[in-house]
Amino acid sequence: MFLLVTGASGAGKSTVRRAVAPALSPDVECVELHDVIDVPAFPSLVWRQQATEAAVRRALDLQAEDRHLLLSGDPVAAGEVLAAPSAVELDGVAVCLLDLSPDAQSARLNRRGDDPALLPDHHAFAEWMRSQARDPRHMLHVLSTDGWEAMLWKRWTDIDPASGGWGMEVIDTTELAPQTVAAEILTWCRRALGGDAKVMFPGG
Repeated sequence: MFLLVTGASGAGKSTVRRAVAPALSPDVECVELHDVIDVPAFPSLVWRQQATEAAVRRALDLQAEDRHLLLSGDPVAAGEVLAAPSAVELDGVAVCLLDLSPDAQSARLNRRGDDPALLPDHHAFAEWMRSQARDPRHMLHVLSTDGWEAMLWKRWTDIDPASGGWGMEVIDTTELAPQTVAAEILTWCRRALGGDAKVMFPGG
């Protein structure tokens, strides 16, 4: 299975991955995109989508060994995993969105020294991810415009959330300590692998 922990910058994706990796190993390999593909000097949307396909291919290698992949650390959207060319071969995709308030996001990004001029963009992307968690058809162009031509967008753009084919866990990290978020993610991973959490199937 492909386990995706996603969210906008500052949500805590990398922190969570480092925290849960020892508990999930060896059954689950925990990675960021740079663990499966080289990162160029100036990563683009096309590169991120190509890197997502590389992560899917790694998940398929693990799937053949009855193991799983957790991708956490990059702002990869659920739709990018489902649309990756090889995703149709996956046993399933489970997604957890780490959300946070604009104020909390600003505070975290300021603490780590991010450019304050980019805060409105970070806030906008967080809001988009929040909306996409409810409805995959929300502002489809955010991923598809100038994206990788090999992506198969119709795998998820035609999904009606009312049909039950779309869904993800959402954890609001605004008021939570990192160790609390990590504990919730660990529980979610185990529930997903045990068939007790929402799983999406790119193959239909």
